[in-house]
Amino acid sequence: MPRRPLRGRPKGTVRGAPSELARLGKDGSVLPRGIDPSALGAESLAVPVVDLAGLRVAVTRSADRAGAFADALAAAGAEPVLVPVIDFEISDNETLGAALGRLAAGEYRWLVVSSITTVRALKQWCETAGTSLADLIPATTSVATIGPTSVAVLAAEGIHAALAPTDLQSAAGLVELWPQAHDGGGRVLLPQSDLAEPRLVEGLNTKGWDTDVVTAYHTVDYPAQDGSRLTASLAHSTRATSPPVNSSYALLTPAQAAQEVQAGVIHAVVLASGSAARRVASTMAPLPDGCLVVAIGQPTRDEAQRLGLRVVATATHPTPAGIVAALAAAHKNFHTK
Repeated sequence: MPRRPLRGRPKGTVRGAPSELARLGKDGSVLPRGIDPSALGAESLAVPVVDLAGLRVAVTRSADRAGAFADALAAAGAEPVLVPVIDFEISDNETLGAALGRLAAGEYRWLVVSSITTVRALKQWCETAGTSLADLIPATTSVATIGPTSVAVLAAEGIHAALAPTDLQSAAGLVELWPQAHDGGGRVLLPQSDLAEPRLVEGLNTKGWDTDVVTAYHTVDYPAQDGSRLTASLAHSTRATSPPVNSSYALLTPAQAAQEVQAGVIHAVVLASGSAARRVASTMAPLPDGCLVVAIGQPTRDEAQRLGLRVVATATHPTPAGIVAALAAAHKNFHTK
């Protein structure tokens, strides 16, 4: 079946100033500035050859989002335990709908998709409205996102991302790449979580852009309320956001996980987001010194440390391979002290 063309660029070109122009990937597709051709699909790269045998690792994601992380840990010899601590609920449809109406009317120069969960939230709104996000984005609007995985997720939905970082896959990384506004600037639509940090909007505003922030979804304690839970599935073909292959992984509540951490039965905790770090701090802390806490990225590490959690390693990239490598390094350092 032929792939539908990506919305957001004329054939063979990328809109925007010269500083925003992309390069061609190996298959001839246009890649956003900041994205290396080898980085796309990074979440599916081979897991490092390490031995994590004997480690019982808590993954702070729900079963429908923990797939690649749990399977990568298991492939390295660890025993993953799923500990969902946060969930997501849809936001006020009227407010989000008004913002997306302005988007469709061509009022924004940029749409910033700051997380994969944002893609799901926007997709769920569009499905309810009988349209698709790709059809909603006009040709005059460019799309930016935060890393290779979200680039691939958007592409699977028929949307081309014109700007995305690879090294620092976060708000700070995107701000570093963001072009300075010229000739009076322009408007940016930033749909995000109700708990999102202000770093991204502040960075865009500092560069001269007029940023409209709208809540696309609410981050809540797991589980979300029936009828309000974010349920839209993604077309992305890789497993970064899919259920685990092994359905026999243990599923624990935060209270149960806290008991096992204190008993020394869980040896490591993977913090999958800043919100997850907050829930771990409120439900499991203080963690014993022997429990290895690994953060998925720098923003998560910073939030965890602010909360008093001792983070022993941070993934270089927010991917399953990155988590395994970080945990392996922490495990080795712990046993060589």
